[in-house]
Amino acid sequence: MTKNGKKAIGILAIQGDFAMHARMLERVGVGWRLVKHARDLQGVDGLILPGGESTTMLKLFASEGMDKAIKDFAAQGKPIFGTCAGAILLATEVLNPPQERLGLIDMTVERNAYGRQIDSSVRFGECPELADHPVEMVFIRAPVIRRVGEGVRVLGRSDGLPVLVEAGQLLAATFHPELTQDETIHQYFVNKLGSDS
Repeated sequence: MTKNGKKAIGILAIQGDFAMHARMLERVGVGWRLVKHARDLQGVDGLILPGGESTTMLKLFASEGMDKAIKDFAAQGKPIFGTCAGAILLATEVLNPPQERLGLIDMTVERNAYGRQIDSSVRFGECPELADHPVEMVFIRAPVIRRVGEGVRVLGRSDGLPVLVEAGQLLAATFHPELTQDETIHQYFVNKLGSDS
């Protein structure tokens, strides 16, 4: 918690679009703090793993002990939200090519499955449990979720593919909700914090 007793979300800030997540959290009215070291996880109530380059993030994790710290954070029942590369990190299996991961959500993710940077696109998907309107989704070198395991709920789809999944307090999106004006996904994640947020 922050000094004023309000809950705060940590945003992993070693690479990626963490500033846009911070801006979105401000819009939905919740405090945030940048997380650059494992010790920075102390005092935050939730964590966002932003987009970026998952293999680079993993190398930085290894030198810092961040991978163990994030797993411990999840084991405490605290909410974690991974977007794009963050979703890859949360998966139990990664393809194209196989790589290390945190293994917190039982799903298989294929990296860069939508193509290269020039193949990035803005689409609209359905998240019927979260919104009564099509949700804008920005895909940038996005992964594709090829399989979800038992206990993993698909909350959003685009072109028939799962793009937003949930496993308990863990949430993963293959797109970038922080790059839109739609607060639906971030508000849903913030609600996982419970009261006083």
